[in-house]
Amino acid sequence: MHAPVKISVVIPVLNEEESLRELASRLESVLDTIAMHAYEVLFIDDGSTDNSYRVLQELHQMNPRLHAIRFRRNYGKSAALAVGFARAEGEIVITMDADLQDDPQEIPALCAKLAEGYDLVSGWKKKRYDPWHKTLPSKLFNLVTSYMSGIRLHDFNCGLKAYRREVVKALTIYGDMHRYIPALAHWEGFRVTEIAVQHHPRRFGVSKFGAKRFMTGFLDLLTVLFTTKYVKRPLHLFGSIGTIMLLAGIGIEATLTVEWVLGKTYFSNRPLTLLGMLLIIVGVQLISMGLLGELLVKNSATGRTQYRIREQTQRRDHCSTE
Repeated sequence: MHAPVKISVVIPVLNEEESLRELASRLESVLDTIAMHAYEVLFIDDGSTDNSYRVLQELHQMNPRLHAIRFRRNYGKSAALAVGFARAEGEIVITMDADLQDDPQEIPALCAKLAEGYDLVSGWKKKRYDPWHKTLPSKLFNLVTSYMSGIRLHDFNCGLKAYRREVVKALTIYGDMHRYIPALAHWEGFRVTEIAVQHHPRRFGVSKFGAKRFMTGFLDLLTVLFTTKYVKRPLHLFGSIGTIMLLAGIGIEATLTVEWVLGKTYFSNRPLTLLGMLLIIVGVQLISMGLLGELLVKNSATGRTQYRIREQTQRRDHCSTE
């Protein structure tokens, strides 16, 4: 039986052959110091088309604690993290990018922050060395995500994060949900915070960020909101929007009716009449959708609802004495 693993490091890799040897050397230097060899590094090759996997094989031969997993094709960063989370054995799980922009020297600070009682510590690239067309959309993305999710972080998408084991085992990551891991963890009841971390300029390869990822990011945010925050209470979402539209429609029609009674207008020549009717119809439909959703949730949740328990007192058997 092998010794327990203290720290697992999960690193998605996509065409980063130039940086892998230096990254591995830096990681070994840090992890040998803080984990006393009780660590593992899981490189997840996400369908690289260069020699990344061959380099990873060489690194594994030199240090068996460095493991490599290779996808048959590119599935995306979320898939790589999901596989890494499933296989990680450490009590603490670290994630970082493979392009050397994340600094392994930040790992001790992340672990120290976890020791203060947090479950997830996210890095904050306070000073970034990325082009403006990447940093500007990122600021907008973080602002909107922070507002919508209810958790105030400066940098949701920083690859450098530290987790307690129970966090990575509780989260379901797919699609491009890796951008919202802090929000997902927050909604599951885990304690989330962030610390400023060092960010380095990219030395090798090219950025994988594109306009398409920025556009799909906000669609993924809607998915996260629907599937987490409102999945157990659909009426709160659809009912709220529907009620507002219904009341607005009723208000419009009531105003027009009063004007018609007073002889000030006719329904036939007021497009506002159609708008009021439309708002009433759509409002009723949304409220009905919310009620149907509530029925489905109630029928499907019986006996299968999972709640995250942080801690509990030890149960004792009560024995009577005579």
